[in-house]
Amino acid sequence: MGKITSVEVAAKAGVSRSAVSRVFTPGASVSPSTAAKVRAAARELGYRPNVLARSLITGRSRIIGLVVAYLENQFYPEAIEKLSKSLQERGYHVLVFMASNDSEATQTVIDELLDYQVDGIVIASVGVSNDLTRRCEDAGIPIVLFNRDQFDDRLSSVTSDNMAGGAHLGRLLVEGGHDRIGHIAGWEGASTQIDREAGFKGALVEAGIRMVARTVGNFHFEQAKQAAREMFDRDNPPDAVFVANDHMAFAVMDVLRFELGMRIPDDVSVVGYDDVPMASWASYDLTTVRQRANVMVAQTIDILMSRIDNIDTPPKRICIDGPLIIRGSARKPQGTDHAGI
Repeated sequence: MGKITSVEVAAKAGVSRSAVSRVFTPGASVSPSTAAKVRAAARELGYRPNVLARSLITGRSRIIGLVVAYLENQFYPEAIEKLSKSLQERGYHVLVFMASNDSEATQTVIDELLDYQVDGIVIASVGVSNDLTRRCEDAGIPIVLFNRDQFDDRLSSVTSDNMAGGAHLGRLLVEGGHDRIGHIAGWEGASTQIDREAGFKGALVEAGIRMVARTVGNFHFEQAKQAAREMFDRDNPPDAVFVANDHMAFAVMDVLRFELGMRIPDDVSVVGYDDVPMASWASYDLTTVRQRANVMVAQTIDILMSRIDNIDTPPKRICIDGPLIIRGSARKPQGTDHAGI
């Protein structure tokens, strides 16, 4: 059999060729009855529209590039699923690329995305150089940073209010009666890490308390385990620790309980950041700050669609507040409830 064309589908359905085109064009106006007839005829004939050919005509690939540093952290699979579904509902396809925080690796990924002529790029927890930003801007391809900020007026970004979240956790530990407080940091080049630690330290300073220990886990599970051993396998360890995200906090809690024999929160309080699904599991019951993935995704897509429609739309920086979720891994200040403050 030869390749079925839209002309044959139109004849089979008893509609015009332009009606067939509208049915298979995302966002185009077409009546439900016409759409049903066209899709039935297409199924019967085995017709599939040529997406690549249409992109040459419209100048739009309807592909969004999504660049992610890692998927171990539960926050990202959840956020990527929400991003993908929302974009698909708008008629876009998503290409996911993995990249490290190494600038050369990121450049290779961006080169590939430019080759695919994507309509836009979402970059999740990966930095982007000024040169790459300029190249995408010159190509008319908007970039939105997700869960990462960068001091570049050309870039849009969507983050939680990391500084305020860090401050919430600092005050919680102080009000819980802790005075030997440590911090296990994530990757120190990340704006999320910088802002969370700044807010946390600021709250301690306000209370007249100085951090007694600090190690780095780089947002990596095994490195967080080693950071916990360095911090707690010694005389007079901290009585509380803020771990820069939940993914690392789970590793820290495993070390404290199963290697060092410490009780949580009796011997040490542990708090994290993100409120991924595992945080509510009884085995962790982690006190944390919630990153509102639904809101972050919605804002990201709104910005991206606005800039795809008009590249001259000014970039936006969106900062979304996140509630403190109090569970059982940290001492609770008097007067707080179990659900959060």
